Amino acid sequence: MKTYNKLVRDNIPEIIRSNGEEPVTRILSDEEYLFELNTKLQEELKEYLESGEVEELADMEEVLRAILDAKNCSQSEFEKIRVNKVNKRGAFKKRIFLISAE
Repeated sequence: MKTYNKLVRDNIPEIIRSNGEEPVTRILSDEEYLFELNTKLQEELKEYLESGEVEELADMEEVLRAILDAKNCSQSEFEKIRVNKVNKRGAFKKRIFLISAE
């Protein structure tokens, strides 16, 4: 028996079944779900930093979308927040590296 104890994508239990194993799962409470999403975001960030693979960024975005949904924030509302921040503080396109301020 393999132990995972982590949040997984919706189709993972079926994939496990197709491999001849029977998954043991439970549905998380709202509080547990948000905690596990945050844990999953850290996991995906670590995987991206180690591999540099774009696929890991896709995983991170899926987790971010789930967090937004859990926080009742729509994609359009989030985009407005993002654009507002860019308008006030800029983006990262100019590659500016701040060394100090005197």
